[in-house]
Amino acid sequence: MDPLHLRSAGTSLLISFDSGEAEVIHWGADLGGILPDLAILGDPVPHSAIDATVPAGLLPQASSSWRGRPALRGHRIVDGVAGFDFSVRLRAVSATAEGTTAVVIQSDADAGISIESTLKLHDGGLLEMRHTVTNTGSTPFQLDELATVLPVGPEATELLDLTGRWCRERHPQRREIQQGTWVRTGRHGRTGHDSSLLLAAGTAGFGNRHGKVWATHLAWSGNHEQFADSIGDGRTMIGGSELLGSAEVVLAPNGSHTTPALFAAYSKRGLDGISEAFYSWFRARPHHVLPASGAGAAASGLPAGKPRPVVLNTWEAVYFAHNLGTLIELADSASDLGVERFVLDDGWFRGRRDDHAGLGDWYVDETLWPSGLAPLIEAVTSRGMEFGLWVEPEMVNLDSDIARAHPDWIAGPAAASRKDGGRLPLEWRNQHIIDLVNPEAWQYIFDRISALLRENNISYLKWDQNRDLLEHGHAGRASVHGQTLAAYRLFDELKKAHPGVEIESCSSGGARVDLGILQRTDRIWASDCNDALERQTIQRWTGLVVPPELVGGHVGPTTSHTTARTHDLSFRAITALFGHFGMEWDVRGVVGAEREELKRFIGLYKEHRGLIHSGRMVRADVADDSLMLHGVVSPAAVAAGQTAALFALVSTGSAFAEQPGRVTIPGLDPDRSYRVEAIFPAPGDADYAHTFTQVRPPAWLESGAEAAGTFLAEVGLPMPILNPEHAVLLRVTGL
Repeated sequence: MDPLHLRSAGTSLLISFDSGEAEVIHWGADLGGILPDLAILGDPVPHSAIDATVPAGLLPQASSSWRGRPALRGHRIVDGVAGFDFSVRLRAVSATAEGTTAVVIQSDADAGISIESTLKLHDGGLLEMRHTVTNTGSTPFQLDELATVLPVGPEATELLDLTGRWCRERHPQRREIQQGTWVRTGRHGRTGHDSSLLLAAGTAGFGNRHGKVWATHLAWSGNHEQFADSIGDGRTMIGGSELLGSAEVVLAPNGSHTTPALFAAYSKRGLDGISEAFYSWFRARPHHVLPASGAGAAASGLPAGKPRPVVLNTWEAVYFAHNLGTLIELADSASDLGVERFVLDDGWFRGRRDDHAGLGDWYVDETLWPSGLAPLIEAVTSRGMEFGLWVEPEMVNLDSDIARAHPDWIAGPAAASRKDGGRLPLEWRNQHIIDLVNPEAWQYIFDRISALLRENNISYLKWDQNRDLLEHGHAGRASVHGQTLAAYRLFDELKKAHPGVEIESCSSGGARVDLGILQRTDRIWASDCNDALERQTIQRWTGLVVPPELVGGHVGPTTSHTTARTHDLSFRAITALFGHFGMEWDVRGVVGAEREELKRFIGLYKEHRGLIHSGRMVRADVADDSLMLHGVVSPAAVAAGQTAALFALVSTGSAFAEQPGRVTIPGLDPDRSYRVEAIFPAPGDADYAHTFTQVRPPAWLESGAEAAGTFLAEVGLPMPILNPEHAVLLRVTGL
């Protein structure tokens, strides 16, 4: 069988069949169009080892003497006895390729197992892989794991993944790659606050703009594992799999199961190259949010479409204290500022005065809203804004009409229904999970949310999911897998029934951020924390995979609701600018110079959102850990005087040195000249004096600097001395 060679955007995937099974010979830099006889790659056979070359299979298996994690784990059940066919010997049956898509079928007729692997190398270099296993035997086969893995280059010596907690999601951690297996396990029943959005292996010291990097992401919103597996012969594999519960997937004869997609990217230009591959994939989707019309969109080379509207969410403005008069005042104030979408958060439905009651009763509370939501919606839409609504369809409070009427709809570990005294999991934020695997419960939730959308002029749902799915079961059996698929189907069917409605994925903030949920939603809420200092790290690492137009970033109150830190408006607004911009603040109290400053930022966002939401993300490698320089660069050439890039220079803490020195500005056309200027805060702005701690600014700061892209990338500019937790917005224009 001839080798398969997929090539795209500087990346090659090469699969050989010389060993009888599909083996990934290379995933990494483009190999060009001329390949040698792959027999030259036959490895030596060491002493005290299997007497054959051991392939690094597309599906690594013990039957080939692979000593790392096998891709397939499971067993056959014969006459009620488990454990048969525990080790399969898959051999390639067929391999076809069309363009940059390949399909490989491997099977073991004796064990009664066949696996079809689909691999697609997208135009931007992002590789998408999934496997479908079919039980071709005559008895049931219990599937315990089917992993998707890839080899990394021998130069990879470091591993980077992400972790976190509520209000501190997606923080990086690094370790040396050593022999053994590094496993990140998510047993939350959702992606998880501590989930590693990306698992990246790279050359020593790889950074934002340098080093070779191999990275994977599992597109799944339920239990999962991501891992790096380094075996004794020096080879390292990285990959991921759905973490299946006890007997969650048992394949009947002729039954099949398809894994979540594993997305993988290679870059020889550091982590920014990984982001480019993911952003290219997102932005090529036919349903992806298009950039704004205007100069930014024209510069992007993409078609003009609906811009990402400026959002006001009411949570940190009124919390549960819903009052029509107050909310109309808030809508008036929002409209005056230039807000384009007004979102009513938690507290509008029956019995919902706090977080102890009401979840599941998706009817407008008649005591709070005797005329329904129509008066508020009319007030909002008549002021030129869209209306959005908060919902949490997957959850239920015990203190709710639906829980009292249908206690058996509450998911749990017991086989007996709640009516019969079955044990429930412990509560989390006073709530439990609706068992969406139950068809009646699923239909009730679909009907109620669909009715809300049908009966009201709602353009947007903030869809929350505020707890882990621990001890999650249906009819006494583990069912996180089924619940995840049922939730996906709920999103899909509501989108089909109401195609004009956008949906935000929120899960106690950022606990459900993955490409599985992002196939069904229009943005994610990166964190419940609006503290700009925390958000700098959260948004930077969320943005490693997810482009800014899909990441909600809001300006919160002067003193943060979650950390009690106080920050200037410019720091909060510059932080929120590099995302889908909005506010979560009682803006009725924003007056005078502060209000004018907020209006200016809203204007800046509207002016540049086409660029921010279509440009290349660029992150400088800055030696001082307390200083960050990041921004977006237009993907197309721009005319003289037009904005080519926006950057934020951010101080996250006290610097070691008395001045930052020169910082390079990467990502621009090396052969073109540009003008760099600070546009916020500028002399005369209220925050200007608070931002800097210097007797005299660098020569260019107040008048601008002109230089070629090469000079800016290699020499850079001396940066101003910032006070800790302050930022400056820089604009780069073409000359």
